[in-house]
Amino acid sequence: MDFVLKSNENNKISFNIELTEEEFEKAVQSAYLKNRNKFNIPGFRKGKAPRKIIELNYGEGVFYEEALNSILPKAYEEAIEKFNLEPVDNPEIDIESMEKGKPVIISVEVTVKPEVKLGDYKNIEVEKVEYNVTDEDVERELKAIQEMNARIIDASDRETKEGDILTIDYKGFVDGEQFEGGTAEKQRLEIGSKTFIPGFEEQLIGKKKGDTVEVKVTFPDEYFEESLKGKEATFEVVIHEVKEKELPELDDEFAKDVSEFDTLEEYKNNIREKLEKDAKEKEKLEFENKVIDKVIDSSEVDIPEVMVEHQVEHEIEEFNYRLRMQGLDLDKYLQLTGSKLEDLKKQLKPIAERRVKTDLVFEAIGKSENIAVTDEDIDKELDKIAKEYNQENVEQFKENMKKGDLGFLEAGIIRDKVIDILINNAKAI
Repeated sequence: MDFVLKSNENNKISFNIELTEEEFEKAVQSAYLKNRNKFNIPGFRKGKAPRKIIELNYGEGVFYEEALNSILPKAYEEAIEKFNLEPVDNPEIDIESMEKGKPVIISVEVTVKPEVKLGDYKNIEVEKVEYNVTDEDVERELKAIQEMNARIIDASDRETKEGDILTIDYKGFVDGEQFEGGTAEKQRLEIGSKTFIPGFEEQLIGKKKGDTVEVKVTFPDEYFEESLKGKEATFEVVIHEVKEKELPELDDEFAKDVSEFDTLEEYKNNIREKLEKDAKEKEKLEFENKVIDKVIDSSEVDIPEVMVEHQVEHEIEEFNYRLRMQGLDLDKYLQLTGSKLEDLKKQLKPIAERRVKTDLVFEAIGKSENIAVTDEDIDKELDKIAKEYNQENVEQFKENMKKGDLGFLEAGIIRDKVIDILINNAKAI
């Protein structure tokens, strides 16, 4: 068996696999022995017909396909190892020459992982961002907690106002015709939440329980449903309930009820500490993202289209998973938004391209820095995962995980180590 490299252009490698006459004959004979019982030849018991007789009846090449299928996978793997290739797609295989008494020549073309030309990733300078926690931030957080602990009480004896929570039925009409998706019953709506079409909520202010209100609005030009963009609509709205929030007093008793602190002042100080911690984390994350973006932008790589296509499919799978967590699925989402799968793929393509490039650049830096993943690294990562998933028997969990493919885990560890190198060498200006 021999391998001949033919070309290496645009991340596509072409080579020949040459099988000697003896190697191919051995594979054909194995195919005959494996499949001879499938043939019924007059004058012979099933499975006992000589190979020559079967070939006379069914053609000389009757066992060729089986022979090639048995020998090609191993031959392909040997060629990949010899030429030190990293395929990113299935190969295209063609029989270039197959004549009796001559070597069999098989042509192979495969797309491989591209080379990355790294920029100066150790001297990155980015602008530092600072987030300072103000008294207003603390009061805003305290107000949100107060809202969360509000009592919802009936207010049906008065007119509606900003902040009220209504229960309504509505029917929507465009050009006098009721449109799909414009009808709901017992819908909860907080006046001022801006969750409905602009102008809708304001027209319910001053109304009372039992009122039927005609609400006129214009759908925004950027509305998700194409057929409704910019259209004028009329909604027939029936108000069933009017409720309001009764906010608790912000005092020491409130602090005791919602926290482990005895005074409001102590609780506010704790809120400030948490906000400051979050601010530092946000600063760190933004600095990290800016450094990574600059490193990626300074690197050059010609990404094969097939790698982007694979990543787009992965992004769609991830998107569908998130939708399912919300009680939807991809088909329902496409139906609700009036879009097509191809539209979503186009939308996700730039994201996929960026992620593929990021992965390639990180991998290249990992190789440049001779980053290795140790057993200790694996154990630490598995310990962390075990805690996240509340595994009681951590050691058993780790042993089970180690029996599988840990490639995804190793890639994540290398990524973290690369980020550490980038951040430690970056300069905030």
